This record gives sequence, C-alpha cells and structure tokens, in this order.
Amino acid sequence: MSYYSPQGGLPPQTALLTDRAVVKPAYTFIPKGVLRDIVTSNLPGFRNTRSWILARPVAGSATTFAQLIVEIAPGGGADRPEPESGVEGVVFVTAGALTLVLEGERHVLDPGGYAFLAPGAAWSLSNEGEEPATFHWIRKAYEPVEPVPVPASFIARDQDVEPRAMPDTDGAWATTRFVDPDDLSHDMHVNIVTFRPGGTIPFAETHVMEHGLYVLQGKAVYRLNDDWVECEAGDYMLLRAFCPQACYAGGPEPFRYLLYKDVNRQIRLT
Repeated sequence: MSYYSPQGGLPPQTALLTDRAVVKPAYTFIPKGVLRDIVTSNLPGFRNTRSWILARPVAGSATTFAQLIVEIAPGGGADRPEPESGVEGVVFVTAGALTLVLEGERHVLDPGGYAFLAPGAAWSLSNEGEEPATFHWIRKAYEPVEPVPVPASFIARDQDVEPRAMPDTDGAWATTRFVDPDDLSHDMHVNIVTFRPGGTIPFAETHVMEHGLYVLQGKAVYRLNDDWVECEAGDYMLLRAFCPQACYAGGPEPFRYLLYKDVNRQIRLT
C-alpha cells in the first residue's frame, strides 16, 4: 500500500499553464499539480502547520462536509483542533507519524492510521517525529436522530481492516469499511475503495450522496457526469448529489481512493 501526499513547491516559470483542473456544476476536479505552496492556508490554533482545503460547504458545490489535507512540521500541532461544537471528524494519515491524544489516551498514527472523532470528543494532535506528518481531515456537522445514540470515537488502521469485495466482481472492486453501513448512529462514511487493474464500476452511479474522492494510489479513467477524466494518485474529485459516476482502473498497481459520503439520514424539507 502507498498513500500519496502533496509536497508543495512551485512549478518552474517555463511550465505550461495547461492542466486538468476544472469546476463544473456537477463536479470539481483538483489535480495534484494544483496543491502548491501558494494555495495553502494556516489554521487558527495550530502550530507549524499548513493545509490545503479541498472542499467546504458553498453554494453550487458540496453542502455537507469540509475536507483538508493538513501537514504538521516536527514540533507542531494543536491542543484543540476542532473549533466548532457538534462537529464530527475523520483523520487519515498518509505520511509521517501523528500523535493523537483522544479522551486522555495517546495514540501514534502511522500511514494508514484512521481515527473517527465523535462530536464533542476531547482530542489534540502533535508531530513528535523528525519528518512532516500529513493527514486528511474530514469534518461534518453531526445530525442527531432520536433515539439513535451518538457514535463513539475509535482508532483503526487501513492495514488491519479486510476489504469487502463488491457483489459479482470476483474481488476486482472492494471497499475497506471502517464502520458498519447499517449502523444508523453514523451519518457519514469515510472508506477506502480499491480496484485491481482493469476493475470497473460497471454502471453510472447516480445518487443523492455527495462524495469527496482523493486518489491515494494508482490511476484510472473516471466518469464525472458526462466527462471521462484521467486521474492519478494525488488528484481530488468532489461530486455533487446525483452526479453520475463510474470508472475503469488502470495499472500496473491497484487504484485506491479515500471516499467520503453522507448517509443514513432522512431528507430535510423544512
């Protein structure tokens, strides 16, 4: 397994401006070449940290979540990373070692490390190593539903969770699920989807769920609405509700991506 992390920097002045970045009514495509130093943001409360903000609730775009790539330099971190009450989160580490103190218990997350952070949880982050620590941070305002209990925080690792093959695919398409899909306490899923070379989504998925899709490894051709777009490790796709989607995975290595989706809630009309 490998996990792509942006390195920042700037292209040379001789580089062409042509790139794959595009924003359309149904989707946004942010190629890895866009994730440069000049587009980073500082985060209040964090020390020695920079971030690339990939998604935020905004008119005409995603409405349910925010997604950031965060890089913490050695000695950096935050005592209270989450600034809002009622917000849940997922942290997924792609490089370095991240120290997470969750409800007073210390955890060191290496690449593949995953943490679900329940709304109201007490947690902090720091980089106690000698190399930068890079992770994805997905945030969502939790939607409580009576009498369903609020989910508890937990720690996991990609390497320790067995991917589940999708039906009738002979393992060519599988999903690493960190929570039970039938657990109604969770109103979002952040999973890892894996395709063997040549594997496909064999129909145009068209559904109410929004997606944030970050390519961790490999390459593919992905259908976004009525476009077929080449993508590779480090690219990010944001899909609005009902954006048709499908893919053909290339080779020679597996095609894997970190996937956000909103689930398990009735549609609010008032």
